[in-house]
Amino acid sequence: MTTLLTRSPLIIAHRGASGYRPEHTLAGYELAARLGADYLEPDLVSTRDGVLVARHEPEIGETTDVAQHPEFAGRRTVREIDGVARTGWFAGDFSLDELRTLRAVERIPAIRPRNTRFDGQFPIPTFDEILALAGRLTEELGRPIGVYPETKHPSYHASIGLPLEPLLLRSLRDFGLDRPDAPVFVQSFEVNNLRELRAAGLSVPLVQLLSASGGPADNAVSDYQRMTTPEGLARVARYASAIGPDKSMLDAALVDDAHAAGLAVHPYTFRAEPQFIPLAHPDAVAEIHHYLQLGVDAIFTDNTDAAVFARAEFVSGTWPYPEGAPKA
Repeated sequence: MTTLLTRSPLIIAHRGASGYRPEHTLAGYELAARLGADYLEPDLVSTRDGVLVARHEPEIGETTDVAQHPEFAGRRTVREIDGVARTGWFAGDFSLDELRTLRAVERIPAIRPRNTRFDGQFPIPTFDEILALAGRLTEELGRPIGVYPETKHPSYHASIGLPLEPLLLRSLRDFGLDRPDAPVFVQSFEVNNLRELRAAGLSVPLVQLLSASGGPADNAVSDYQRMTTPEGLARVARYASAIGPDKSMLDAALVDDAHAAGLAVHPYTFRAEPQFIPLAHPDAVAEIHHYLQLGVDAIFTDNTDAAVFARAEFVSGTWPYPEGAPKA
């Protein structure tokens, strides 16, 4: 029987099928699962009344039609998130019922104009709805569909009295998913909230995300680069099971060092549009091949179908390139 433990490398649907549908919609998550994704990846923020919903950021002006709702014009404001002032509309200022009146829009329409045809069609999903969808698709597709939530800006949410961790724990436990063999990873760019989740008894694997610049907003470590040293990886391994680095940070040495520390490696984000693919690779499949050859254990992708194709070729040892062409 094929399980998530025997499927490797894993394919993580980054915010759903984001290359084909607006991010963080049930339609996008379902399409990604049907294309072959192993995990659905929602970014989680909180509503004013303490409900986890899937949005790219607490600021929802870029990803919803809130600007078209005159009844919410007065909610436009400035919030400081991780030391940066942001202007817009923020999920924490809306109740779930109010968010239900909004609809998702494509976040990067200049790059993904085809996705704009879906603007205004899909509501904002709750985390519980995503968990229910994953359960339904697991039954229908006959294979496990996991979830890979990110706690988005946890220090900011704590500062406004809406901590994410208790809400996340409650949902996972309500769905029977707080167990070591559950098809769940929990990720964060911060450190202390992962440690707190582990201390609170959460038993699923935790993933320390790593940015190519800067450091965790909770100041637990001065910068992410320190976390990629053998000493830094050993410290991460005390509370996490994997690292999720920006793909630009990865080389064979980091993969080897992470594995030596007992950490899996789940890089982000693989996209099919040319502007996201380094010149060294002719297309998204070739780029994914390169990282699979480095030995990564999973990939975050906006284009599940390309990743499924690349994984199938990698596992089978077949290549699509003409004779003499470089293999990524």
